[in-house]
Amino acid sequence: MTDLCGGGMEGLWSIAVVLLPVWFSVMIGFIMIPAMFGLSLGVTSVYIQILVKILEWATLRIERGHREQPTLSVPAPLPFGLIQREGGSMEQEMGELRRYRTQSISRGEFALSDSFYFYIKGLESIVDDQVTQRFSSEELVSWNLLTRTNHNFHYISLRLTIIWGLGVIIRYCVLFPLRITLAIIGLTWLVIGTTLVGFLSNKRLKNWLSELVHLMCYRICARGLSATIQYHNKENKPQKGGICVANHTSPIDIVILANDGCYAMVGQSHGGLMGVIQRSMVKSCPHVWFERSEMRDRNAVTSRLRAHVAAKTNLPILIFPEGTCINNTSVMMFKKGSFEIGGTIYPVAIKYDPRFGDAFWNSAKYNMVNYLLRMMTSWAIVVNVWYLPPMTRREGEDAAQFANRVKSAIAHQGGLLDMAWDGSLKRAKVKEAFKEQQQKMYSSMVMGKKGRNSQEPHTESTRRQ
Repeated sequence: MTDLCGGGMEGLWSIAVVLLPVWFSVMIGFIMIPAMFGLSLGVTSVYIQILVKILEWATLRIERGHREQPTLSVPAPLPFGLIQREGGSMEQEMGELRRYRTQSISRGEFALSDSFYFYIKGLESIVDDQVTQRFSSEELVSWNLLTRTNHNFHYISLRLTIIWGLGVIIRYCVLFPLRITLAIIGLTWLVIGTTLVGFLSNKRLKNWLSELVHLMCYRICARGLSATIQYHNKENKPQKGGICVANHTSPIDIVILANDGCYAMVGQSHGGLMGVIQRSMVKSCPHVWFERSEMRDRNAVTSRLRAHVAAKTNLPILIFPEGTCINNTSVMMFKKGSFEIGGTIYPVAIKYDPRFGDAFWNSAKYNMVNYLLRMMTSWAIVVNVWYLPPMTRREGEDAAQFANRVKSAIAHQGGLLDMAWDGSLKRAKVKEAFKEQQQKMYSSMVMGKKGRNSQEPHTESTRRQ
C-alpha cells in the first residue's frame, strides 16, 4: 500500500515537472510578451464574445423557464431607487404643500404645513437613502452565472446548471492560477525594474526607462485580470504638468488608467509589502507619498502638489477626488483640495460593465485580499474610459464650483448619476454644515426679502435654529 502511494506521488510529481515549464512557456509567449509591448493576439476579445453569447442564452433560458413555471420564484431586478423624487427645490415643494391652504398666507410667513416637507424628506431618507445605495453592489438586469443568488435556477434548466458548474471549474482552476501568477510576476517586475532604474544618473534615460517599466508592469497586471479596455478620445489624454481626476470605483482604476499612460501617484505611505512597492516606485519616478501626519496638514499637501505641477516635465498627477470607492452608478462630491492647486485639470470618466464582474470595492464588507480574490475569480474586467477635454478654473469661480463643474462633466460622459453628497458619509456622521444649509434655506424663505438683505441677523437666527 505504501509503495502504491509512493508511486502515485512520484507519478504526480513527474507530471507536474513536465507541465510546469509548458505552463510558463505558454503564459510568457502568449500573454506576458504581447502585454508588455501593448499587443493583443485577440484571445481576450474572442473570450469576451463567447461570454456575451453564453450570458445572453442564460438570460433567455431563465425568462423562458419562468414563463413555463410561473409558480417558480425568480426575482426580478430591483428598480434603481424605491422612491420617486420630484427633484424640485425646497421652495417649489413647499409651495405645493401651501397651495392647499387659504390664499391669504404671504410668501414670507411661516406655515405649519411646512413641517410636512421635512417629515417627507426624513422618511424618504430612511426608506431609500441616496448615500447608502452608492456603497452596495450595482443591481444586474439578469444573472451573470457568477453567484447562485437563487437556487431555483437549478430547477429551470439542467443545462444552465451544467454551464454554471463548468464556469466554476474554469474560473477557479484555470483563470485564477493564471491571474495569480501574472499578478506576482507583474508586481515583482515592478519592484525590481523601478529599483534598478533608480540607480541611473542620466535623467532623460531614467525617465524613459521608468515609464517603460511602469507601462509593462501595469499591462501584465491588466492582462492577468482579462481586462478589455476601450479608451475614447485619446487626443484629450492627460499631459505632463497637469492633474488627472477621475471617478473612483475600485483600486484597479489605477491599473486601468496606467495601462494607457504613466501617472504620478498620490497617497499615504504604507508599511509591509505595499511600502516596499511604494519605495521602489519613487526611486524611478516622482510619485508623491505622504506620511500620516502630513496627510492631516492640508497646506503641506497642497504645497507639495503645487511644486510637482509647477515642473512641466513631471508626469501628470492622478487623483480620485471622491476620496472613496463608489459603486459604478454615480459620481459623488469631489473634494475641492485637488482644484485649489492650480494648473490644467484633465477629467477622465470610468465605467465598468457589471455583467462580467462587480468591480466595486466595498471596503466595509471585504478586505483587500477578499476583494482581489473576487476580482480574480470573476469572468473578466470590461471597462470604458473617456478622456474629456482639459478644463481650467474660470474667472470668479471658486474651487468648489470648479470641482462641481468637472464632476458633472464626468458624470454626463460616463452615464453616471451626479450626486451632491460627500462620499465620506459612508463612515462619518452628517456634517453640521449640511444641516445649517437646510436651516439657512428655510430661514431665508420664512424671513422673506428682509432676511435676504440683512446677512448678520439671518446668520444669527440660523445658528440659533
